[in-house]
Amino acid sequence: MADFDRTVLEFYQLSTPYPSEWPAEKNDKSDESDSEQEQKKQRINRRKSRYQALERAVSNRASIVQGSEKSANGVSNLVQKDEPDPLGTSDSVVRSLRQLGVPVQDDIRLRNRFLLSSTSFSPALFLSQMHATADTQSLLSGLDVLSRSIDQKSESLKVLVESHFERFVRAKATIDNVYKEMKYQGAEPPSSSRARAHSRHASKSSFRNSSGGAALGTNPLTSPAVNNTRKKNALIKESDYGVMGIKTPLLDVAAKAEDVWGPALGGRDKEENLKTVSASLDRYKEYIEASSNIADSIKRKDYEALVDEYVRARRFADDTRRLVEDLGSTPPSETQTYQILLAARMWYDVEEQIQLLKRDVWRKLTSLHAVSKTEAMAGQPQDQHMELIGLLLELGVDDNPIWVWLLSRYDYLKGKISSTGERAKVEIEVLRRRLANADKPAPQMMATHLRNLGRQPVESKVNGLDSPDVIELWEKMLAFLSSLLSAQGILGEVVEFWQTVEGFIDGKAQMSLPTGYNGESRDHHRLSQQGTVDLQKGTTELVDMLRAHVFEFFAGAPPEDISLLFSPLPPSPGTPMSGLTPTRDPRFNFDANNLPPPSPRRGETWEKFAFWPPTSNSVSGVHYLSKMLTLVGSGASEMASVAPVSQGDMKQVELLKNLVGAARERCVNALCAAWNKDAENIKYVEDWKRSKEMGDVTRMPTSFASFEGALLSGMQKILYIPEAMAKSGSEDIIPAPPTKLLQTVRSQYVTTLYKALSGMVENAERAVKKADDEWTTDVDMSTRPGDDRASLNVGSGTVDPGDRNVRMLLTLGNLHALRTKVVPSLNGQFENAFSVKLTDESKTIKDVLGQIDARLFQTYTRPSLDNLRKIINAGLADPKWGSTPKPTEVKPYVYEALLTLVLVHSQVSTTAPSMTHQVLSYLLEQISRHLLKCLEARPQFDLGALMQATLDVEFFAQTLSQYTTERASGIQGEIYSELDKKTDNQARARLQDELPGMREVLKKLREQSRNEFACFKRPRRVGSVAAPSRTQSPTLERTATG
Repeated sequence: MADFDRTVLEFYQLSTPYPSEWPAEKNDKSDESDSEQEQKKQRINRRKSRYQALERAVSNRASIVQGSEKSANGVSNLVQKDEPDPLGTSDSVVRSLRQLGVPVQDDIRLRNRFLLSSTSFSPALFLSQMHATADTQSLLSGLDVLSRSIDQKSESLKVLVESHFERFVRAKATIDNVYKEMKYQGAEPPSSSRARAHSRHASKSSFRNSSGGAALGTNPLTSPAVNNTRKKNALIKESDYGVMGIKTPLLDVAAKAEDVWGPALGGRDKEENLKTVSASLDRYKEYIEASSNIADSIKRKDYEALVDEYVRARRFADDTRRLVEDLGSTPPSETQTYQILLAARMWYDVEEQIQLLKRDVWRKLTSLHAVSKTEAMAGQPQDQHMELIGLLLELGVDDNPIWVWLLSRYDYLKGKISSTGERAKVEIEVLRRRLANADKPAPQMMATHLRNLGRQPVESKVNGLDSPDVIELWEKMLAFLSSLLSAQGILGEVVEFWQTVEGFIDGKAQMSLPTGYNGESRDHHRLSQQGTVDLQKGTTELVDMLRAHVFEFFAGAPPEDISLLFSPLPPSPGTPMSGLTPTRDPRFNFDANNLPPPSPRRGETWEKFAFWPPTSNSVSGVHYLSKMLTLVGSGASEMASVAPVSQGDMKQVELLKNLVGAARERCVNALCAAWNKDAENIKYVEDWKRSKEMGDVTRMPTSFASFEGALLSGMQKILYIPEAMAKSGSEDIIPAPPTKLLQTVRSQYVTTLYKALSGMVENAERAVKKADDEWTTDVDMSTRPGDDRASLNVGSGTVDPGDRNVRMLLTLGNLHALRTKVVPSLNGQFENAFSVKLTDESKTIKDVLGQIDARLFQTYTRPSLDNLRKIINAGLADPKWGSTPKPTEVKPYVYEALLTLVLVHSQVSTTAPSMTHQVLSYLLEQISRHLLKCLEARPQFDLGALMQATLDVEFFAQTLSQYTTERASGIQGEIYSELDKKTDNQARARLQDELPGMREVLKKLREQSRNEFACFKRPRRVGSVAAPSRTQSPTLERTATG
């Protein structure tokens, strides 16, 4: 057996390394230690004292000598592991027996029987085995050796006894007394002569003699106190072998002595300990301060210093851990022990702080999305998530922080899209219901907004395009789409999210990230294949959510359920309501039992459109819808450019194309309906105010041109979305408008022209103004303090709208402006905007304008013409006409007719100067035609009648020579021909003689009537600039005087 196994057997006093039962001799517990209470006292009083050996001897009787063995009677013997042969034949008994085949190395008891130092030594067995083959001579030689050895030991013992005889005597007496005390347990031993003969009494030097010698012969029954004292001091286990009485005082004295003298006596030890501690502190100072340094770095948010300290502490802990592994079962030195304890304590504190920091960093990383871009730009860096991810990688984490952040970002965007879309649509519906249930505005109010359009461009004053409530709702809708589809909205965040994901997938984003301690975080730099696929699907899902919300907003019906208003707003500071109500609007606070009523069903077109405010006009609609469609087009193109969408399933691309097409079609349909309604009400825009650019027309042509131009320009933006088309790749997402949609706009444009023209004619043909005339109401409703429309007095820039003739003249001027300028310009704008030719439509519009103009012109001139015909009929039917043989003046009916024309000229020249020539030329033609008709009715003309007819006709012609046309000249020629036919030769010849005199008469008559008919005089070429003022001055005075 190996030496180690033999050592184990000797130490535990076993005969075999695998015993089957507990040895019987081990059951003797007489030498066990004292009670558990005494052991606790010993642990409490750990201070060393001079009585330590005594205390240990009293309290623990077990032998501490290695190799001691108990015999059957419990007596301990010192046994050597090996010893020389007592007979001198060998220097090792165990080796000799092993050579002889005796298994003494396995059986300790058997070996002890061969060792002379053992009490179980067996001489017979020793000789029979050790010297089985020895002869007599060898045994005799061995006996001599044994005898000499005994003599040497006896001589030494004898010298020892002689030199210490008195000590042996006193020790013998003490041993006897101790034996007696132990045997009789404090009682008097029985008296016997044998006992006296053996003198088994205490000597005078016994420590029992001094105090209890006189009491040995007393009766224990009569002296119980003495008996108790004796029992107390008896050398038995119950009395702690006689030292129980003094043990406690001795321990107290030892403790006090230790307190008093301990510092003085132990100063050197403390000094050494302090030196050791100081040296260790100096050596491991940076590790001792690691915990406080890390706490300070966390407080200051100095993550760079934090990582350095943590790596240093972690490296020290790993070095110490390897030291412990290298030591194994070897006891460490004092320096190593201190390093181990310091590393354990330091690492516990550091790891506790780092774990708390990790939890805080994880929380910040997952809640970082709630920080708005404005806040990030103002105070925090844009790539704060990279800083936090890098910190986690430096500290070492089990989960991949890149994946966790991307996943939390995806969840945040998904929730933001859902909450923004749902809540915004409900708030929009609430405002729609408020508008729908409010009183319907009067047409004059709508006309006010359209009238403002003619004074300023659409972009300069958006608030004037419609009522404040309608503009607010349009702005809210635009803000909703902007929050979803703009680069600063959720779409921008989705695109940024994919760019971040793409950077991590390509490995570019994490190039600047650390790999952690000993490269342990390198695995977190890579996204798994499944993770990459999931992120691509997640990005596609976010794009589809945006598309679905926008599609539902345009193509869906107005929502019926508005219960979302009763749920609280999202609590995060980054509430996805950017561009919407930042806080709870009081208008959206409703009682659950008193919800806003739904929109009434009146058959209006806007009732089926969730994106159209009730009562909104087409001008504000086209302005905002063009902006909204631009957002939709650019947003759809941006969403299609995201790699998972463009490189994935083409179904998503088709859905985006359908989104643009559906939104465009719905917007065009809603806008055409409003356009048609506004065209019917455009007549209320007429305020009978002169245009500053063209004095002979009102502001109606300009307002109509601005109205139609704004609609055409906005409709072109809606159909083609030019701003969105500027983005590369948008042609695949924004298809060209279908032909059917273009035809709808084309038909609507022509229809609005017809309806606008009909409204103008209706305005002109209204009855003369009464007290409750609509024009009075219109003016009263549309005037404001300080407005230039507050007065309708006849003067500069104003006319009398109560005069039907004035309205007709102004309308004729307006129609002329429309026919010559406005409509051709609008047709050209339409053709350029939509790349079509309005050949047939232009011809039809021109014909309709001509018919309307002719009808209105006839309506205006008919009263004057009828009056003129009556005057001419009455003058020619007078019996006195032509009765003068040689007339020297024209008849009164000529002056009366010319004065009538003066009134007409005054009215036309002051109301519509450009119509003056057209009206008077037409009236001159009709006068000439009627004169011809009347003269044809007479059978013949004598010289007097012939001269009178010539004077009348020629006076008309010369006075109105400025307005003579080819047709009028031709009719006058026919009159002279008719006169010549009905005159005889004699009268014809005599007329030739009278012509010079008639010329003089006409000249004199012209001179006499110069002032009365000065308005018909042709203006001079010189000073033609001042001519209009000279012609208008009298007429203005005439109009002012009534």
